[in-house]
Amino acid sequence: MPDFSKRSNKKELLDENNIPFTEIKRNMQELEIINKYLGGHNSTIKGVKILLGLYGKKLPFRGILEICEIGCGGGDNLKAIKSWCASKNIPVKFTGIDINAECIAYAKENCKTINAEWFTSDYRFLNLTQKPDIVFSSLFCHHFTENELEEQFAWMKNNSRLGFFINDLHRHPLAYYSISILTKIFSKSRLVKNDAPLSVLRGFKKKELGNINMQNSRTHSRLYWHWAFRWLMVVKNESAGD
Repeated sequence: MPDFSKRSNKKELLDENNIPFTEIKRNMQELEIINKYLGGHNSTIKGVKILLGLYGKKLPFRGILEICEIGCGGGDNLKAIKSWCASKNIPVKFTGIDINAECIAYAKENCKTINAEWFTSDYRFLNLTQKPDIVFSSLFCHHFTENELEEQFAWMKNNSRLGFFINDLHRHPLAYYSISILTKIFSKSRLVKNDAPLSVLRGFKKKELGNINMQNSRTHSRLYWHWAFRWLMVVKNESAGD
């Protein structure tokens, strides 16, 4: 039985180099299905809604809502946000950043209908010409150590106007065994079969996220549990200035 008392440090297959595009594409397609039906997209949209709601009528739009995702993968979260924004008549522009060139190649193919700019880069080394209103990540944080996440949260805070949010996994036996069974039965991707259960083992307990240094934003952060076995952390910047 896996040890759920602490985070696993085992690397996922997706973190390896030189994975063929066909495997990346299959992996991204199946992750989009998982996000759609197991609450990932709902949690991401909730993050946008909560962060915008924290500003109320004082929301400082610049004509178009600008949202950036780091570790964007195949871009399915951006498509989900676009659909919600369209239902609310909110014009939106996206930036997708991923270190994996094959992920960006698939994202461009997968997201032809959205207004987006794509970058193949480690997010830390990318200088955005203009701060987006919101920066977020989904199923990205569990790839990093706690010390690396302190730096990541600081980067997200410093590179967003309104604030940022993260959407990631709750480390729990039911989540682990459920996704292990589902992917074993339905998945055709070796990456998904290996990485989906491992992602849960690399996920978080509530206290672990709470203990991460929020770079002086702790009083402005909110943590929510979201089905299925997701943590949503929303951090509002102290001001909405440029």
